Amino acid sequence: MDQTFEKRKKVIFDFICDDLYVPMKIKEIAAVLQIPGEQRGELKEVLDALVEEGKITLSKRGKYSKGHAERLRGVFQANMRGFGFVTPEDGGGDVFIAEENLSGAFQGDEVEFVITAAPHGRRREGKVVRVISHSVTRVVGLYESCGNYGFVRPDNQRYLHDIYIPAGKEMGAMTGHKVAVELTSYGGEHMKPEGKVAEIIGHVNDPGTDILSIVMDMGIKTEFPEKVLEQAVRVGKPVSEADCAGRKDLRAWQMVTIDGEDAKDLDDAVSLVKEGENYRLGVHIADVANYVQERSALDREAFERGTSVYLADRVIPMLPHVLSNGICSLNAGEDRLALSCIMTISPSGELLDHEIAETVICVDKRMSYNGVAKILEGEEEALRENGEVVLMIRQMKELSDILRERRGRRGSIDFDFPETKIVLDEDGKPLEIRPYERNAATKIIEDFMLMANETVAEEYFWRDVPFLYRTHDTPDGEKMRQLSAFINNFGYHIHVRNEVKPKEIQKLLGKADGTPEEALISRLALRSMKQARYSTENTGHFGLAAKYYTHFTSPIRRYPDLQIHRIIKDNLRGRLGKGRISHYAEILPQAAVQCSTKERTAEEAEREVVKLKKAEYMRGHIGEEYEGVISGVTRWGIYVELPNTVEGLVHVADMRDDHYEFIEQDYELAGVHTGRTYKLGQSVKVRVTGADKVQRTVDFEIV
Repeated sequence: MDQTFEKRKKVIFDFICDDLYVPMKIKEIAAVLQIPGEQRGELKEVLDALVEEGKITLSKRGKYSKGHAERLRGVFQANMRGFGFVTPEDGGGDVFIAEENLSGAFQGDEVEFVITAAPHGRRREGKVVRVISHSVTRVVGLYESCGNYGFVRPDNQRYLHDIYIPAGKEMGAMTGHKVAVELTSYGGEHMKPEGKVAEIIGHVNDPGTDILSIVMDMGIKTEFPEKVLEQAVRVGKPVSEADCAGRKDLRAWQMVTIDGEDAKDLDDAVSLVKEGENYRLGVHIADVANYVQERSALDREAFERGTSVYLADRVIPMLPHVLSNGICSLNAGEDRLALSCIMTISPSGELLDHEIAETVICVDKRMSYNGVAKILEGEEEALRENGEVVLMIRQMKELSDILRERRGRRGSIDFDFPETKIVLDEDGKPLEIRPYERNAATKIIEDFMLMANETVAEEYFWRDVPFLYRTHDTPDGEKMRQLSAFINNFGYHIHVRNEVKPKEIQKLLGKADGTPEEALISRLALRSMKQARYSTENTGHFGLAAKYYTHFTSPIRRYPDLQIHRIIKDNLRGRLGKGRISHYAEILPQAAVQCSTKERTAEEAEREVVKLKKAEYMRGHIGEEYEGVISGVTRWGIYVELPNTVEGLVHVADMRDDHYEFIEQDYELAGVHTGRTYKLGQSVKVRVTGADKVQRTVDFEIV
């Protein structure tokens, strides 16, 4: 390094070591030392070098001091390439940790770390100084026997080392078994982690072992304790006249359930009649709280699970099937206890009046989304078979359109990404992968459930009692500015001066609709937003442009809905006194955190299973050619999405007809010699060259 730079380092270091020095920001240092503006960048380089060497430290507020770095806490996330990141517990961006600075940290560990560099415009860098606690105690992977000992190769690529299994700790596992390992040591600089086999999941080639491995790796429980199952059987008795006492009797009302063909846990029914020009909409939800008493074994198990998990080959329910598919499921022709939200809505979609009541109902007809769509399309056979409900279904479509249009006017954002439908054979092999399209029927149920959720949330907000809300906060200003700068390249604009409004995002998506860049702009807009979560504070729902929102309509499969049903029932029965209010105020914050966390885990499991089955499906189509659309462009290649929703990578190393460079501002790869370009939204023909079930990736090449 040149002598001038070293001299400058010494001058700055001596200045910071002076007894009269107080911690300062870079601009204050520059002002005191009379360093001109054009040399500020050089000063930053000198300070970064001193921070990296540990001679000075940089605080969260951007002030430089002498001595030991401030020790911060966070959670370590490993990367399969050896380095990692720490997510600080006090917020702020992730901190990059180079491989040589890991200090033995393991995926998911709570660690103490110091900042070693804060380069301008780039991610901060740091070093782990101490592991505080381990959060991962079990790892799922493939067992390999090596004589009198063995190794487990973890499924999760974030676990960077194989796990050593000493002799006698393999529990009868053989090469090719998928196993769950209990860690007994997390290893060190020159030592592998060590463990003992706690459970054999099955052979790697056995049907269902692949999905079960993902489920177990994420700590999702698949079996119910005996005590919980016994309790479910005891409480799941048919509805008696005594159960109906004190309830509003709606058994004479015409109502239907509308769900997917294979759904078994039917927790919502809908009814609709016209009263003059107004609509009387009834959303009737299974009264699960009647059967799952607070603090019971069933309740504790449901709280721990937080949500049902819907995977390609199975449902892992929050409540045992005897309840979720039995007495709590609103099966046609059977008396059921419900909590109903009955709303009077004007022709313009305005809520005029509502009532929330404990009811007894009897569903007339079980309908499917496809069956309802056929009625709305006027298919003769569907009209003939469902004559008694055709008028109600048509009026439901009428009201659904009114509610959707009203939500749109206030700025509600509709991200219409196609979901993936995976058809498996009896051995769990994927036979078909296709987009799962929303139709008019799915939109009817969506619109009615949103209306009920908003109505319940608003009433209980004004009642000023402890409650669980579903909130979606306003996006981070910096992320919105980055989105704004990016979309300017495509000729789009959003106002981000103060707080961005939902209407701005809605307009952006409307303008991009049908353009080559539509998918990318939708994805980037979604990524720029915060995640929805459960909260005891009603801060509104940005994505729905709603002032009040909760989850009321799915107590069979979501714990927050079950929890607020209890509050509503206490209120309806006049039991919401001081004691109950302070009880709910005490337990709801923990419930909000637990339910938000479990929801993330379930979503990740669902996503990973879809990726796994897509890779497995494409493995049977290697060498085949498809038309696709470029869905992403990066410096390492282009991502191409096929009509069946499978996305794969064309690696830049496999684009051998030219040397391609990434033009960041235009989001394209350009050939240096041929001038050929690959842009977002461009149609391309690709050949499948590889598919990896372990990494859950698909590889293409351009044809």
